[in-house]
Amino acid sequence: MTSGDLDDAKGILLPREQARHRSLRRLEVGPALAEFADRYWVVRWDLRGRPAFRAEVLSFPCVNVTFERSSTRTGGFVNGVCTTKYVRDLDGEGETFGIRFRPGGFGAFTGCDVGAFRDGSALLTEVLPEAAGLAERVLAEPSDENRVGIVEEFFGGRGGADDPQFALVSRIVTAMERDPELTRVDQVTERFAVPMRTVQRLFRRYVGAGPKWVLCRFRLQDAADLLAHSDPDLAELATGLGYFDQAHFSREFTAQIGMPPREYARRARAMDAAAATL
Repeated sequence: MTSGDLDDAKGILLPREQARHRSLRRLEVGPALAEFADRYWVVRWDLRGRPAFRAEVLSFPCVNVTFERSSTRTGGFVNGVCTTKYVRDLDGEGETFGIRFRPGGFGAFTGCDVGAFRDGSALLTEVLPEAAGLAERVLAEPSDENRVGIVEEFFGGRGGADDPQFALVSRIVTAMERDPELTRVDQVTERFAVPMRTVQRLFRRYVGAGPKWVLCRFRLQDAADLLAHSDPDLAELATGLGYFDQAHFSREFTAQIGMPPREYARRARAMDAAAATL
């Protein structure tokens, strides 16, 4: 694994296991995109002669632009919010160089209604025709830092004017992510003095998913992160995350993650123990 691979693993399911099969690197966003995107990320794998690996992620509520080279697809893509568990089968050799836009950032930067990309992806050139040739340039450059420079140069000066609606969406999403007391949409609308329908409309346009789903996604990410690194009491965990009871939490966790909370925690701890013996 690369330095920092497990330092910020929220959203990555069974992060220790994934780190055995692929590398992950993150780079800072430059001034051309800093208002709208929060990181560049690079995943590489070389499983030639080894079994394929299924990488699973509970994605953040945001759009990712990716430049990919693998046995399944190569090129530039716009990837919308994934409302289910994101699954990527890694085999052979490949890489993805990505830009993670902030929630609402891609819609504000491009003017696109990102709801159209929900649970899917589109060719970058279909969304931004002026990006013709960009993927080829990025993938031909071996240096990640130089790739950042190519992307920053392309996007520099292309963003729209200040967008107060994006600013509002950004404040709301930040509060949802960071404040554990926010567990219901009505609490959000009351805090920000915005009608429910307005919040729902803004989230569909800028985020690509509804506010209730965003709240749930952040809480499930928190739960998976805690379960991967500790052994919390499930009843207390469910209450702290705003669930009605442990059974409700366990059902939702199982439906989204694919296994019950206790099984997920056992698998995560087993990977930790295996890594400690290496």
